Amino acid sequence: MRHRKHNHQLGVKTAHRTSMLANLCCSLIENGRIKTTLARARALRPTIEKIITLAKKAHFAQDTAKKVHFRRLAISRLRSTSATKKLFDELVEQFANRQGGYTRIYKLAIPRLGDASEMAMIEFVEETNKKNKKSRVKKANKKSVSAKEKTEEISKENDLAESTPDTTAVTADPSIEDAQKAEPVLEDEPEDFENADNSTIVEAVEQTEEEKESANQGQEEVEDADSKDSK
Repeated sequence: MRHRKHNHQLGVKTAHRTSMLANLCCSLIENGRIKTTLARARALRPTIEKIITLAKKAHFAQDTAKKVHFRRLAISRLRSTSATKKLFDELVEQFANRQGGYTRIYKLAIPRLGDASEMAMIEFVEETNKKNKKSRVKKANKKSVSAKEKTEEISKENDLAESTPDTTAVTADPSIEDAQKAEPVLEDEPEDFENADNSTIVEAVEQTEEEKESANQGQEEVEDADSKDSK
């Protein structure tokens, strides 16, 4: 005979207790964490863990008939198809690598007003790998955002530097600028540039004409000498 098997009576009848635990299981599946009395949290823990075991069996089963069978057993205990679907399709991967201990209970310091019953918080236990992944993703996102902000600041500074003139450049001496702007004057340069150029051109033309005349005279003398020799 198994003694002390009637634990967690909660001061209610069997039908009331089963429906209450079913409602608590559905709210825990939908929210992931609920606040209730310590006695109800301790009664809820074995019930929800047995249902999670059914979800794991259906997850690892290869026969579709077994999957449907485990899902129907869970629906009969939870009395909610939406909560069963969420547990079997979404949350079961969270407990795939755990061998029990799917929930955690926190005792709260402040009792409930009215009857001063002890309060507690019950929640699902998440994998540490997922927490580390989430923290790593958050850190990576923060680093990428900071890098983007830095690049934007640098680009803005470059744009401002290109648009604004360089005030640090050394200003030129106004006396030097006036001297550079002034036209240079040569000492031996004649006053009339056009007349000087024309005179030089005329002299060059006259020299070429004299050279041509001297060359023609020389050719005539040579021809005269050849004609005398032939006679």
